[in-house]
Amino acid sequence: MLGPVLVAAAVVTILGAVSLLWPTGRARQGRSALQPAVSSSSAQALRSTVTHGSPLSPSAPESLAAASWLAPITSGAGGHLRPGSTPSALPAPLLIADKLNNRLVVVDPQGRVRWQFPRHGDLRVGQTFQVPDDAFFTPDARYIIATQEDQAVITLIDIAAHRIAYRYGVPGQPGMGPNHLDNPDDAMVLPNGEILSADIKNCRIVLIAPGAHRPLHVLGLSTQACLHDPPRRWGSPNGVFPMANTHYLVTEINGDWVDEIGLDGTVYWSTHAPGVTYPSDTNQIGADRYLTVDYAQPGQAVIFDHRGRKLWSYQGSGSNALDHPSLALGLPNGDVVLNDDYNHRVIVIDPRTNHIVWQYGVTGIAGAGPGYLDNPDGIDLVPPRSLLVTHAGTMGSWP
Repeated sequence: MLGPVLVAAAVVTILGAVSLLWPTGRARQGRSALQPAVSSSSAQALRSTVTHGSPLSPSAPESLAAASWLAPITSGAGGHLRPGSTPSALPAPLLIADKLNNRLVVVDPQGRVRWQFPRHGDLRVGQTFQVPDDAFFTPDARYIIATQEDQAVITLIDIAAHRIAYRYGVPGQPGMGPNHLDNPDDAMVLPNGEILSADIKNCRIVLIAPGAHRPLHVLGLSTQACLHDPPRRWGSPNGVFPMANTHYLVTEINGDWVDEIGLDGTVYWSTHAPGVTYPSDTNQIGADRYLTVDYAQPGQAVIFDHRGRKLWSYQGSGSNALDHPSLALGLPNGDVVLNDDYNHRVIVIDPRTNHIVWQYGVTGIAGAGPGYLDNPDGIDLVPPRSLLVTHAGTMGSWP
């Protein structure tokens, strides 16, 4: 999972040549037998510093609820959760970027698929929708912004119409010039319609105006020699997530860096995510509380502060061990939901017990049928609890 997001100066002085340092892409993993246990032998006591809930912005209006476009529940329809899962662990249905199944699905807390894109007939002649890597609801809850890093494109999907409304980039043609990206990651729509995205292999953050096909602003030197020197250079940024104060958290793969920045390029602090080899998609879950995952095997989820002090972590063991998780989000009750990519599952962890309390997907077994995923690579709660809806009042704008 590569890439950060943002915008910056049009002209940047080119620094000396630097060797290219960005990790290789994610490889498809082998299958293993289903492990039915729902426990963790490495359970830790929850530290008092772990935030219970994320009151980072005012609650989104209930009028943004998605009931109108979710498929109705048929009588007697059962879910497909891992045995022992607790549906109440999820406060809302969950959007999942099911990467190697080339689809987005919305799964409710009971494990029922309530929406999918694309269905047969959703794509127009000549359109493709392959390997979606991340997906988030827009602040107005009308669209989903999907990043397809391996296809070098960002796609905006009209939820109700089941249609692609806009695309930046040319599928399968990475590049650096207008209407080109190289391994974009975690694209997000601002309340004014602009798109902010990390562009991993171009070592930059880009801001794109609504409907445009060239960057409005670029933050960082456009190069393939990635290194940590924010805001002039970025060490393979793979996430730019909104904070509660109009700033953003940038995750840099090279060197394990996390930075708080303003959209004007001001860097407020930089630190290392503690004990992490490949940080991915760091985001704020409370006052001076930041959640990241280690895209590795074994993987881990880690909460830390701006000084790089570890406050909590989960790695799991045995059948519960993480394998290349790429995104974790905090839930209102203090639990953590994450996509565990190479284990083909999405799980909820209770940090107070370090037990898995909810799981969709069969551990280690890829599939496309009910209850199965294939390398899930991104998640977002359905509005009004979605990431960008809850942060709409604090996302700021380009100065």
